[in-house]
Amino acid sequence: MLAQQDGYETVANVAMIESLLDTMIESGGVSLCMAVPGSLAEPIVLMEQHPGESLVMDLSSVDYLMGRLQQGEAFYLRGQAQNKVVRTPSLNLTEVRRSGGRLLCCSDYPATLDVLQRRESFRAELRMGMVVSANVFGVLGDTVAGELRDISQDGCQLELPLTASGILAETEGPLKLAFSFPDGTYFEGHGAARHQKVDPERHLLRVGFKFTGFTAEQERQVWYFVCEIEREAARYKKEGADGRQSSPLFEQPRKHIDTEHVGRRDIKLYATPMARRLVKVAAYLNAQLLLLQQGSNIDGRRLSRNADRVLALHEEDREGLLFASRCMSFEPLLVRHGIGVAVHLLDLVGANMPHEARKAIVASGLIHDLGKALVPHVVYRVPRFEATHRQAMSEHVSLLIGRLQHCQWLSKHIVQAVVGGINERLDGSGYPDGLSGSDINELAKASAVVDVVEAMRRDRTDRPATTTQQIYRHLLGHGHQFDSRWIKCYIEHFKVLPVGTLVRFSSDQLGWITRLDQAGAPAEVVLTQQAEPPMRDTLGSVVSGDVHDRLGKPVQEVAVST
Repeated sequence: MLAQQDGYETVANVAMIESLLDTMIESGGVSLCMAVPGSLAEPIVLMEQHPGESLVMDLSSVDYLMGRLQQGEAFYLRGQAQNKVVRTPSLNLTEVRRSGGRLLCCSDYPATLDVLQRRESFRAELRMGMVVSANVFGVLGDTVAGELRDISQDGCQLELPLTASGILAETEGPLKLAFSFPDGTYFEGHGAARHQKVDPERHLLRVGFKFTGFTAEQERQVWYFVCEIEREAARYKKEGADGRQSSPLFEQPRKHIDTEHVGRRDIKLYATPMARRLVKVAAYLNAQLLLLQQGSNIDGRRLSRNADRVLALHEEDREGLLFASRCMSFEPLLVRHGIGVAVHLLDLVGANMPHEARKAIVASGLIHDLGKALVPHVVYRVPRFEATHRQAMSEHVSLLIGRLQHCQWLSKHIVQAVVGGINERLDGSGYPDGLSGSDINELAKASAVVDVVEAMRRDRTDRPATTTQQIYRHLLGHGHQFDSRWIKCYIEHFKVLPVGTLVRFSSDQLGWITRLDQAGAPAEVVLTQQAEPPMRDTLGSVVSGDVHDRLGKPVQEVAVST
């Protein structure tokens, strides 16, 4: 190694260069910096190395720099590897190509690397049995709970449920983080999400945060945590503790933790057995939402599997599935809405359709709004929604359709009707194409009705959830936009008080309608004392068969965002 004035040492050993780059590829924490003073570090994905030849990177996240890079302006990469800060010498792009909406770029291979060993790059990992609770607070007031997996002076990695995708999608800026240690020590600070790794099968999300805006005291506390976690972890390097003194942070008796659900959803909280099975579909959508934001396409294999799962649940118990779709309040809005549209559109139009068509309708309903994750979030938060904002928002349709190239099994006709036509309106006021009247497909007209019902049943930032009666009145009063035949068909099919409606009966008892008789009257009701979304610990006994005799008549529908 050769020493440099700035504290870095230059590595020229070929094997060491390859090893450090491999670690940077695996860790995902790599930034690109333009080789000019004052340049900001921008997170990118280092994908592959070909020793002696090239580095392969995904530069989709820095597409605004591509003009400068393609003109030959130099840059360098910086990251962490093997407890070292690593940076490359100045590099230049040698190849640029687009693949599946991603910018894949090659550069020359570095003949050397500069490394800096410092305490800020040292990362302490929590071993099994070491539990530090972590909370992430969203900008809209939501909170998601998980666990701390490792920490350094620069940042941390948290293990979170996939439902955290909603909070992470709310902003590109820092979020408040809070850690709770077993001895009661509590710490708060802010961090910006830098990389995310999805494990959809285990319903887990690992998110790397970079600490921002820390005071000198906060930095001192973090370094204390790093040292104490490493000290505690050292006791378990061999099987069992080896007699070393434990860290005071971990000395107090730990509260009982249900390890079956550490770092992911507590499935037991979902209201019904059907809802607990539907969680797998929600987990897929959460994962897909994040993968889309990271530049991936729709995973056709997983979409097929989850569409089949919804079909099987529907065939097993359609009313059970309809109610389960109202029990997803732990999920992000886009996920809840997609499940609600898929289930209700299938139930409305799928009765006499062949299996493949029904499957395509479910799949299209599940994903129809996921393209909104690809639209800049500032568009949804402007104080006045103008034509330019409307145009930007409407692009979510084409952005999503462009990510379906790995879904060859999915009917293009049905995708165009559901995903492409669900936002069109009879008077031409819809988007993306402003179609009107007979130019709109029948399935698209039906989808539009289902979409509005599902949207209005849920809270939005500009309005609260509304009752079914209010939704029906809205639809019937907008016959110039929505097909009256499909509005009437919807009402006749799902009835005046659909499954999943919260009702106050003349006995003053609140109950969720879970089944209807042939006349559309409640045949089964689950009692509750709270006007809140259905969760397992808020539901009481089941009344069936003699609902009218035991509870009286339904006298009021209660609006609850589900």
